[in-house]
Amino acid sequence: MKREMQADIVILGGGTGGTAAALAAAASGKTVIMTEETLWIGGQLTSQAVPPDEHPWIEHFGCTRTYRNFREGVRHYYREHFPMTPAARNQPGLNPGSGIVSRISHDPRVGLAVLRQMLAPYIHSGRLTILFNYRIQQAESAGDVVSSVTVRHLSTGDELVLQAPFFIDATELGDLLPIAGIEYVTGAESKAQTGEPHAVDGDPAPQDIQGFTYCFAVDYAEGEEHLIDKPEMYDFWRPYKPDFWPDRLLSLTGVRPSTNEPVEYEIFPGHGGKFPLFQYRQILDPAHFDNRFGFRPLSLINWPQNDYWLGSIIDVPEKEAAHHLHQAKQLSLSLLYWLQTEAPRPDGGQGYPGLRLRRDVVGTEDGLAMAPYIRESRRIQAEFTVLEQHVATASRPDGVAEWFPDSVGVGCYRIDLHPSTGNQPYIDISSLPFQIPLGSLIPKRVKNVLAAGKNIGVTHITNGCYRLHPVEWNIGEAAGHCASFCLDRNLFPTDVRNHEETLSDFQQRLLDQGIELQWPKLRPV
Repeated sequence: MKREMQADIVILGGGTGGTAAALAAAASGKTVIMTEETLWIGGQLTSQAVPPDEHPWIEHFGCTRTYRNFREGVRHYYREHFPMTPAARNQPGLNPGSGIVSRISHDPRVGLAVLRQMLAPYIHSGRLTILFNYRIQQAESAGDVVSSVTVRHLSTGDELVLQAPFFIDATELGDLLPIAGIEYVTGAESKAQTGEPHAVDGDPAPQDIQGFTYCFAVDYAEGEEHLIDKPEMYDFWRPYKPDFWPDRLLSLTGVRPSTNEPVEYEIFPGHGGKFPLFQYRQILDPAHFDNRFGFRPLSLINWPQNDYWLGSIIDVPEKEAAHHLHQAKQLSLSLLYWLQTEAPRPDGGQGYPGLRLRRDVVGTEDGLAMAPYIRESRRIQAEFTVLEQHVATASRPDGVAEWFPDSVGVGCYRIDLHPSTGNQPYIDISSLPFQIPLGSLIPKRVKNVLAAGKNIGVTHITNGCYRLHPVEWNIGEAAGHCASFCLDRNLFPTDVRNHEETLSDFQQRLLDQGIELQWPKLRPV
């Protein structure tokens, strides 16, 4: 017999959005069950090994209070537990890795430790239960209400039936949607559907989905040798050249995302003034630490050369998805082997054998992140869908993004789409600081489910700016608070959004919890 568990709110997926949703719901006094397929909560921040992609004002405004607490918690963790130099310890805006991509490039294990600390009171009190290594198997519904979700342990096969008044889908691929019969879309919409300037011509392309990446960590010591075994698919990946790429993928020639023109990289800075890939996502800078401990430069490898786009893992047979996941792992290992053995050096030599795969950083035997970095998910057919016309700079002659009266948060990032399974190159265009409408979290029919990640009501295009760390956190946090608010008032989310006074009350709750609903100087137009 399957064991049953009940809670006020069940959150499916313990990634960035799911963790934020759990924190919000538990802090609101609700009992919560959260499932997670891996052994780590945190998603992009931890198990996917991606340093935070953030906007320029993140240190001052433009994120939720709890996300800011997480960021400061990371800095505090380093100051408390690492042998830092006095100068580094006293830096208010400490960037542990001095990485280019983020003002707080940090080790995923530190991010995990801080998230565990933030959730600890709720876990230890029993208010929050986290089920690791569980995946959704089936769902039961009564009309337009989901009544239960069955999850299965990936190792033991044990099944649990989870029952709750509200469910939050925070999985990386929107896994609840097909299983519960919730209407959704995938891939690229057409211009005829959305009117977006950068949507595809002709018919929609539901299997044209951004590539995903298996990230990994390496440190470096000149003069040492840490060669991995030659990957089984190296002879496939070594000569591979995409149609839209100026050279082989495994090379130091890529494309500039904003123009798709060729660009030259270098591995380490200072050898020709090119963009230094190692420093791009460097998560440990030895200059910040006591050199007696032997710290080495450490970087997470999420580069153009290991984006995988040869096939989709969404709505394809399980065997096909497994095939693409395997090939993506082989691409990342092949990139490392190429870096160790064949990458051109400024001194005329080849290879950097001193690059050492750090399996401990990501917590796996193969040295690749526990989960692939997913850029694009199934997306709910929502009460409201954010379009390119709402946020793209070129579409907004007044220089202000669309005003959403049901705002539940804010975000800012360029519309950044990576090469896709449809053999499409980058789409990288300017966007304006935007709001997150509550309507984008609410399915158009099913009443007691909220989206809490990349599965919200955005398009293939606007996913490119709504998918980053602080935005996903804000989405998840808003979903957790919305479900809690609905339980308090015996409402469904659509009731909250479509009743002016109730919406105002809910937005005031968000403001009280430190969630910003608008950008400075952003007003209705």
